[in-house]
Amino acid sequence: MRYVHIENVESGQYLGRTIFTANGSVLLSEGVQLTVFMINQLKRIGVTMIYIKDQEFEDLEIPELVSEETKRAVMKRMTDTFNSIRSGKDFNTKSLNLSIDSLLEEVMQNKEVMVQLTDIRTEDNAMYVHALNVCMMSVLIGINMGLPASQLRELAIGALLHDVGKLELITDDEHSDKRRHHTWRGFEVLKNKRELSLLIAHVAFQHHETMDGEGLPRQIPGEEIHLYARIVAVANTYDNLLFERDGKRMLPHEACERMMVLAGAKLDREIVIQFLRTVSVYPTGASVKLTTRETGVVVGQHRGLPGRPIVRVVKGSGDDLEVKEVDLAKMTTVFIESVLM
Repeated sequence: MRYVHIENVESGQYLGRTIFTANGSVLLSEGVQLTVFMINQLKRIGVTMIYIKDQEFEDLEIPELVSEETKRAVMKRMTDTFNSIRSGKDFNTKSLNLSIDSLLEEVMQNKEVMVQLTDIRTEDNAMYVHALNVCMMSVLIGINMGLPASQLRELAIGALLHDVGKLELITDDEHSDKRRHHTWRGFEVLKNKRELSLLIAHVAFQHHETMDGEGLPRQIPGEEIHLYARIVAVANTYDNLLFERDGKRMLPHEACERMMVLAGAKLDREIVIQFLRTVSVYPTGASVKLTTRETGVVVGQHRGLPGRPIVRVVKGSGDDLEVKEVDLAKMTTVFIESVLM
């Protein structure tokens, strides 16, 4: 299985991972043979990257922080919650809490897995996948920081709902009245839910504030920003760098470099450090070019050495087929020169 740009997908190739809609139903199933029509439809709905099956990498498994089943359940609950908010109705937190409990349990079990944000996004599911990614990353950061289970649960719910203010029709982030900024509107939506901690509402309120006091909506300095919001700010920033909707997306290694630049002035430096210890700089399945001028696919990771993965290089074909694995943690003079999309 390889992770490739949609422009490089050819008719006749097989889909390597199922694509889901916003409510968790199947859009295209793993293993389906792609046609020109399917590929064009995926482009039309905003898909940019997908997994495809590859005989040379059929043994390649992408480690998951959270199972597809749990992701689908959370997204289904999110769809119900967001639809209620859009229509001005009260929303039920009980079912959402049950999904969060399952997510927390799996993240705790798989906390050694490196974060790879490679879920396939469409225009339909982008907001939900973004919220889910921010939630998973925030929980993992919280675990690394030693937060107890009760705080991890609050953090997870706050991260999942951090952008609920965007669902309100009166939201306008460019308006001079900061009370119309989506962070303020999100706070207004969540603060009145008695079942939710007020700290959860403050995640929505403060996740765009910055350490230098120049953030939105209130320009409060770093020491006044709640820890949950500072954690979510890091996760939110990283996901946005990878998947900006205006097309200005970065590759993971570029986004990590940008995160280091932002650490201190905009983002909490210690939280960024904890985050960088868990993220996969070169995702498993990505094609890369080495400084040896060889090209290959990332097939393994080293926790603690995110920039030094294991790369499988395949040369030739048939009887002349040569396959070797280059472990960059051991081959200290070899580096990844570029990521091939």
